[in-house]
Amino acid sequence: MMPDKYRYIVVEGPIGVGKTSLARRLSERFQAGLMLEDADANPFLPRFYQDAARYALQTQLFFLFQRASQVRDLKQLELFGQPTVADFLLDKDTLFARLNLNDEEYRLYQQIYAHLQPQTPPPDLVIYLQAPVESLIERVRRRGVAYEAPITEDYLARLAESYSRYFYQYDASPLLIVNSEHLNFADQPQDFELLLERIGQMRGGREFFNRAG
Repeated sequence: MMPDKYRYIVVEGPIGVGKTSLARRLSERFQAGLMLEDADANPFLPRFYQDAARYALQTQLFFLFQRASQVRDLKQLELFGQPTVADFLLDKDTLFARLNLNDEEYRLYQQIYAHLQPQTPPPDLVIYLQAPVESLIERVRRRGVAYEAPITEDYLARLAESYSRYFYQYDASPLLIVNSEHLNFADQPQDFELLLERIGQMRGGREFFNRAG
């Protein structure tokens, strides 16, 4: 079962880093609810990867409304005391908005975000997965999602840098920064067990987990 101090765990990181796979494994191990971002439900996402300038705003707003709805569901789960693992952090939604929207679009996005005022309790633990850009692009190509084919190494590099800046300043929850370059939580049980051991040793604040190849 999930330890009492971790009722709400979030796994985060850039595209291809393996956050959804890890969130699923944690949910199964801890017998917790699972809250996943549903990228396939976003009808604008394939078009965004083809023409980012034209479809960035529609893509971003769809995700914002989707995540705000999921946050409302999370509040209901809280009422019944169900532990939850998620593969997204709502507060970092503006990271993608700032990266992909022009100034006018970003101001509109901020107004909509403020109007929605989506609120979620801070996670009891955030696991931030990192990997070199070369590993990210290789993992994206390997999983073979058709609409992700146009993703470039340059975009992933800018996205990874945005994540690094965001979590460098993040202090709303205990944060475990994991270098996943030489870790495979989906297919290597020993890697997953090492991570669980590291989670169990967390004392709060900001900590790191790394294993050299």
